[in-house]
Amino acid sequence: MRYTRWRKTDLNKVRAAHLPSAAAPLATTLFLVLASSAAAQETREFSTQSGTVLVETLATGLDHPWAVEVMPDGALIVTERPGRLRILRDGKLSAAIDGVPKVAERGQGGLLDVALDPQFGTNRTVYLTLSARGEGGYGTVAVRAVLSEDEQKLTDVREIFRMNRFTRQGLHFGSRIAIDKDGSLFFGIGDRGERDRAQDPRDHAGSILHINADGGIPASNPYRGGTGGRAEIWSKGHRNPQGITFDAKDGKLLTVEHGSRGGDEVNNPQPGRNYGWPVITYGKDYSGAEIGEGTAKEGYEQPLYYWDPSIAPGAIAVYRGSMFPEWDGNLMIAALKYQLLARLERDENGAITAEERLFDGEFGRIRDVIVAPDGALLMVTDEEDGAVLRVSKAPTQ
Repeated sequence: MRYTRWRKTDLNKVRAAHLPSAAAPLATTLFLVLASSAAAQETREFSTQSGTVLVETLATGLDHPWAVEVMPDGALIVTERPGRLRILRDGKLSAAIDGVPKVAERGQGGLLDVALDPQFGTNRTVYLTLSARGEGGYGTVAVRAVLSEDEQKLTDVREIFRMNRFTRQGLHFGSRIAIDKDGSLFFGIGDRGERDRAQDPRDHAGSILHINADGGIPASNPYRGGTGGRAEIWSKGHRNPQGITFDAKDGKLLTVEHGSRGGDEVNNPQPGRNYGWPVITYGKDYSGAEIGEGTAKEGYEQPLYYWDPSIAPGAIAVYRGSMFPEWDGNLMIAALKYQLLARLERDENGAITAEERLFDGEFGRIRDVIVAPDGALLMVTDEEDGAVLRVSKAPTQ
């Protein structure tokens, strides 16, 4: 598999379509109205390789927001890591929605991703990932629930996945959700700070997982039936995959994961394949020591792309919007360490050919990025005073 190496000296400076298809033209119109009426609006202008963009602050005062999604009427639903789920509408943040399961806010854990069922407009179903307390310590859990019509509480809350081994570690919980066209869920869990777990096919840690919307096992899973590995596992050898999305054009699954000191990766996980951690990696230990057996070995997949040094990627999306046609097919990566948004260009074969960096250090740790129905980008910043931001094209003079 082809891969590309990034070094800081090679680059200039600027994720995207994980919206459910249910939000369509009505949501686009309403989103534009809601965005323009946002009370917190502060707008800044930035130059990019393809023109000038505007970044509007839609809301502030969020406590470590982790994820954002657009609802069918254009309002935004946002998670906060301490365990709150809130809605941003008409520039105002709602009170915390009742009924969210209790989270274990430990280290990197807490309330993580939110995703809307493709039929949310009629069934009001949402999916959440979170870290929970259980036997042995803490681990990643996925739940589904129904948002009440008045948007004040979750009902019919059901756990649909619980990782099989909890520990006291507060690291590498994952865990974003990507919903396939059949309604099944893909999500990642990191190695939980215990690197060898990523190579154990009977351990959920260090894996991309794949389950049906009710928690059942899809027929396409490589270990369905439990032969050779846990039935929910799709792929192994992942250190801490915090970004996952589908390309709406070709259905390709793409992930982004944290390396150690270097070695962040973009991958296209295939069923039953092993993506190397910690046997092969392009990173080193934080102490500077070598990890594993080098950067390549038979039986282990190469990344599509990697970073050295690490940018600490938090989310990934494929741009398929109308506002920036020049970005069509580009990957958008939210990054924490350098507090930036990376735009990765791809050729006709999907190989990553160039990177542009945006907003380096301007807004804090960028945790999530998605594409809104109108083609703008939405981002959240993982800070004590976290914000929701909207990136749009500046009007031509």
